[in-house]
Amino acid sequence: MSAVTLTPRALYEEVAELLRQRIFQRALEPGSWIDEMKLAEEYGISRTPLREALKVLAAEGLVTMKVRRGAYVTEVSEKDLTDVYHLLSLLESDAAGVVAQCATDVELRELQALQEELEAAAAPGKVDRGHFFAVNERFHMRLLAIADNRWRDQMVADLRKVMKLNRHNSLLKAGRIDESLAEHRAIMAALLARDSEAATARMQDHFKSGLEAAVES
Repeated sequence: MSAVTLTPRALYEEVAELLRQRIFQRALEPGSWIDEMKLAEEYGISRTPLREALKVLAAEGLVTMKVRRGAYVTEVSEKDLTDVYHLLSLLESDAAGVVAQCATDVELRELQALQEELEAAAAPGKVDRGHFFAVNERFHMRLLAIADNRWRDQMVADLRKVMKLNRHNSLLKAGRIDESLAEHRAIMAALLARDSEAATARMQDHFKSGLEAAVES
């Protein structure tokens, strides 16, 4: 049998990831025009892989292509945000219900450890917002992984990319981190009690409050 040659990651995929992170970090603001010539020069590439990367980001909803005007970072409307949170609430609350029923004790301890890391990141006088954002996402992603439905995971990953266009604003609202932390405690308590209905309901509450904060910010 001949050896299989693995091809390196395509250049356009690497460029897409670089641009994705710039968008999430607000180095490219929502609504801003993407200067293809400038970026191609900065990255030392032709415009072909850059345009392929922009097509990937457009498919994810992070970039909007406008006829004869080029590419722009997507601006998320209030309706967009409401629709995204609605779907995330359905998908992640369902996952929480599954985890409450099916998770092993070891998996629940993993979630509990992430919850404790969240608590530490939000300690009075020592709030580390960047770390809180990161651990919060890790908690949600780990819960989804435990629920073990790759189709749901794929949908959530795409929706969360769009949510990140506005996500930091919602968590930066005064008092929102404390509220989010309390909601996580309620979710964790339901999971540890293996109460599927309560876990589902508490996750729905979490996304409802998150949407309210995002819309008000």
